[in-house]
Amino acid sequence: MQQLDRHLLAVIQATDIELRAGAELLVAGATFRVDNGDRVGLVGRNGAGKTTLTKVLAGQIQPAKGVIATSASVGYLPQDPRTGDLDVLAMDRILSARGLDEFIRRMRQAEVDMSSSDSKISEKAMRKYSNAEESFQSAGGYAAESEAATLAASVGLTTTVLQQTLGTLSGGQRRRIELARILFSGSETLLLDEPTNHLDADSIVWLRGFLANHQGGLVVISHDVELLEATVNRVFYLDANRQVLDIYNVGWKEYLNSREADERRRKRERSNTERQVQVLQAQADRMRAKASKAKAAQSMYKRAEKLMGGLEQVRQGDRVAKLRFPTPSPCGKTPLMATGLSRVYGSQEIFTDVDLAIDRGSKVVVLGLNGAGKTTLLRILAGVDTPDTGEIQPGHGLKIGYYAQEHETLDPNRSVLENMLTASGDMNDAQVRSVLGSFLFSGDSVQKAAGVLSGGEKTRLSLAMLVVSSANVLLLDEPTNNLDPASRAEILDALHDYEGSVVLVTHDEGAVSALEPERVLLLPDGVEDLWNQDYLDLISLA
Repeated sequence: MQQLDRHLLAVIQATDIELRAGAELLVAGATFRVDNGDRVGLVGRNGAGKTTLTKVLAGQIQPAKGVIATSASVGYLPQDPRTGDLDVLAMDRILSARGLDEFIRRMRQAEVDMSSSDSKISEKAMRKYSNAEESFQSAGGYAAESEAATLAASVGLTTTVLQQTLGTLSGGQRRRIELARILFSGSETLLLDEPTNHLDADSIVWLRGFLANHQGGLVVISHDVELLEATVNRVFYLDANRQVLDIYNVGWKEYLNSREADERRRKRERSNTERQVQVLQAQADRMRAKASKAKAAQSMYKRAEKLMGGLEQVRQGDRVAKLRFPTPSPCGKTPLMATGLSRVYGSQEIFTDVDLAIDRGSKVVVLGLNGAGKTTLLRILAGVDTPDTGEIQPGHGLKIGYYAQEHETLDPNRSVLENMLTASGDMNDAQVRSVLGSFLFSGDSVQKAAGVLSGGEKTRLSLAMLVVSSANVLLLDEPTNNLDPASRAEILDALHDYEGSVVLVTHDEGAVSALEPERVLLLPDGVEDLWNQDYLDLISLA
């Protein structure tokens, strides 16, 4: 990645960019710039290349062709941030964005050494502490630490969470830590891939205001329409059918109108040109029978070909994965029970004495604040983790299908096809490929390693693996994250129609409404209650 002259306005300049996923062309000939004050919404269907483009802009990967140049510091929030030492405190992880964590580490170590009975060691430690504290203060010191704590609180992180190590936190809490870290970094250019994932309603409202007032460059991928309406003043649309990047220098609502107008124009121009071509070809067909007019006929054919070649392609409707959860295998009246479950991380008690009985065909929603143990409970029920106390009691015929919010059920080193084959029982290769095709994986795309898929593609693959599982109990952890609106609608329909049992964790009110649950389990207390609409108001706050 090249560096631009900082006196130029563009913080990112992209020239003739081509992106590929293996042999598959995602976009070609994309040229654009992002200036200070530009807040760009990067949109397109799942698998169009949005995440790939942001990785290229962040300098994490190289484009197949073209040049990216930057003139400002870049803060990048990936869709699936699994970075950092798991033994590091959450607050230190945030502070590391400005290098403050190293000064704090040196001060802590000096404090330990200052208590030494050896006067030489203690005196040396005092000097080290003084030097480290001076460096800490020069880098912003306690004011910066206070700023980090304020940002963390704004995205729903409590003081207690900030004093825990990353390894003790849930996926949602770690995602918030990474978001707070990027915002604290002070980077002039922000590249944010689905920043509202795992945020509660209050945090989302705060984030909209923060991004709307960001003075540097911003490129954001989000399926949160309200966020896009509130923040963006430009829209980049990745058209997966035409493999082009369409640029709209307007806000979100104006973009929607302009895009529809563009499509109507393309269709009108194509219709007019096709009529002209038909006239030319018909005339050429009549003329070519006469030798004296053969040359003129050939010119007409070339003219018709040139007219068609100059047309812009009409955007086709985006394909959507056709999703239906499996017909559940036969099972007993209560396929899954759990008694006395508890889980503790270090000194942190996550939940205690949770009892749960999942009857055949029952629908249960698990509610609780981030860090209350919702994901941990599903992992225990799925057999991925073990409880500190209590036990799981599988009923007759139990067959679990587990959807993990961070896609841990996928082997990143195996291909899409290989991952599917591991979940498909006695289905043959052709049958598995047919199911993958309905989830928009076809041709060479089934040979892509799962680790290089976008978040939306990983979601589709994970759901495809559920479809072939014949599970009678589905454990679903945030299944609508990272999905475009059309794909989300498919999942909601599938949830509504599924005849087996479901235990659902989600921040998506629409997913709960589609499920029509009978019961709710409240964590960390493990209280079970009959579902009522009052609980729906808690979904986006959880």
